[in-house]
Amino acid sequence: MRTSLRFLRHGGGSRNIILGALACSLVLAISSPATQAADKIRISVSGGYNMIFLSAGVAHYKGFFKDEGLDADIVVMGAAPSIAALSNGDIDGTMLTGTVIRAAIRGLPVRLVAGLMTSSPHVLLARAEIKTIKELSGKKVGLAGFGDATHVLARLILARNGIDPEKEIQFVPLGTDSARFSALQQKLADAVVTSPPLDFEGKKLGYNILARAYEYVNYPLSGVGVSIKSIEQNRDQVKRMIRALIKASRFIRENREEAVKVLIAWAKAKPEHAYASYDATVKVISHDGGIPTDGLNLLIDQAKKDVKVTRDIPLSEIADFTILREVQTELGLR
Repeated sequence: MRTSLRFLRHGGGSRNIILGALACSLVLAISSPATQAADKIRISVSGGYNMIFLSAGVAHYKGFFKDEGLDADIVVMGAAPSIAALSNGDIDGTMLTGTVIRAAIRGLPVRLVAGLMTSSPHVLLARAEIKTIKELSGKKVGLAGFGDATHVLARLILARNGIDPEKEIQFVPLGTDSARFSALQQKLADAVVTSPPLDFEGKKLGYNILARAYEYVNYPLSGVGVSIKSIEQNRDQVKRMIRALIKASRFIRENREEAVKVLIAWAKAKPEHAYASYDATVKVISHDGGIPTDGLNLLIDQAKKDVKVTRDIPLSEIADFTILREVQTELGLR
């Protein structure tokens, strides 16, 4: 330090050069994205922190949001509150794909802008004595609720296996995953549609996994939805949010151990449940934010039935993938 100070005292021209360089460095540091105040954003998920929404957790824990100049708060909200908050600007995004699609079909000012899962990790889990799907004819199948994802997936899987779900199955609405699992244990249902890690817990009890939803159909379970106002007036922020979540999704696919560590910390999951959830879900984590066309059409058809709409609805009234395509190009994914 003494040498440097002496140099500055006795070398006038050099001193000015060094001071000028320091000043330039300071200006560049102040103006760089890393030192600017991050944009605060809020993104909603449903039910809690879990594997389905892990892209948000990884984007936070691994700094992908920070790299994009975002300070993201991931909030747990139900479907209806999420759409209300998205429409009035209380949140900046939601990861509830089907909810956004239904809202857009009803004419609300929201759009789906990216996908984070290509299908669903749901499983059809049956009691030990039931070995095949065909054995479910005349039996009770537990769901979260009528008309929801678990109901749609159950009907599709059963129909693909030659069972008429309307005539041969008694569907029982049972609520949450844990409630459905309890009903299976109490023999209130012969099989249930449930999610990881309860498939893992079921196998330990001798139950049988009769089918995994993604083996039958693309059913994009989580994505990114924003308001039309955000697309029009805050496009750059939307773009950075999409880019951070795609980077996080790719990280999840490529880094099992690190992704599981985040799931354990973020979701307060038991290690064995975190590994089981990861292994059962990683196949359907999107690598580029895209949504399979058949899966998107399935969600749209389901949403139209839910809101009792029969007219043809152009995709532009439901989704806007222009920003996604820009991000994919910039990341070398197109």
